[in-house]
Amino acid sequence: MYYHVNGELVDSSNASVSVRDRGFMYGDAAFETLRAYGGSIFEWEAHLARLKRTCETLAMPDAVPGDLANRVEETLAANDLEDAYVRVSVTRGEQPGKLTPHPTVEPTIVVIVASLPRGGLDGRSIWDEPAVLRTVKTRRIPDEALPADIKTHNYLNGILARLELRRTQRGDTIADEALIRDLNGYITEGTTSNVFFITDGTLCTPSLDASILPGITRSVVLSLAQKVNIPVETDHYRIEDIHAANEVFLTNTTWELRPVTTLDGIEIETGAMTDRLIRLFNQRIEQFY
Repeated sequence: MYYHVNGELVDSSNASVSVRDRGFMYGDAAFETLRAYGGSIFEWEAHLARLKRTCETLAMPDAVPGDLANRVEETLAANDLEDAYVRVSVTRGEQPGKLTPHPTVEPTIVVIVASLPRGGLDGRSIWDEPAVLRTVKTRRIPDEALPADIKTHNYLNGILARLELRRTQRGDTIADEALIRDLNGYITEGTTSNVFFITDGTLCTPSLDASILPGITRSVVLSLAQKVNIPVETDHYRIEDIHAANEVFLTNTTWELRPVTTLDGIEIETGAMTDRLIRLFNQRIEQFY
């Protein structure tokens, strides 16, 4: 495998960054997880905009290189990949070992890739089974402490939630994802996913002011639903709301849409609306190819 590190293709066994890089030392970095279909990045402009927004929040607005798309294309080509996972990282780079960042930024830019199954109507999902979802006690960091709309290397909140899943595992059933609430008990998101549920024919998902990451796949699903006149509601929800739902599913770039068949031990059917949205999403991918 070849990765792209600071403008050069490097064999994966030799790909490295400095131990003094702030992305390593402090999580002082932005990243995006992308999906390549047929050699092109799905929703590239949306991912790029979110990456730039994260870098602006981190006070390094010029860190994203103008040739980033070319670097991604070169990495895919070097590995002879058309259908792939792609991760782009932009760190503040190597600086003196103190917390306050230097105003001058020489960023570290890394692109890594891995093969994924082809998406679309003729493809197959990266997941083998529908998801088991479980609510955790770990709470979402408030926006006032760490803005939810940025995607940084600091994923300790999600890691602690996943560790809680492992620590509190019951029997042989291992949950695939943790459902996280905010400090007031409202549903926010999973550790790496947005959550949707269907109640009485309405597609529901926490609103953007509910301390959630504005997921790219989330946005595509909402757009698809509106185009076919599926009623959509975004609001603040309690755990009781999702427990009473008819259908539940998760979204992210790699999973696309993943139905939930078990929530906190409650069995849930994979219903018609979830199946329809999966089909619409797969058709959207076919249009992209």
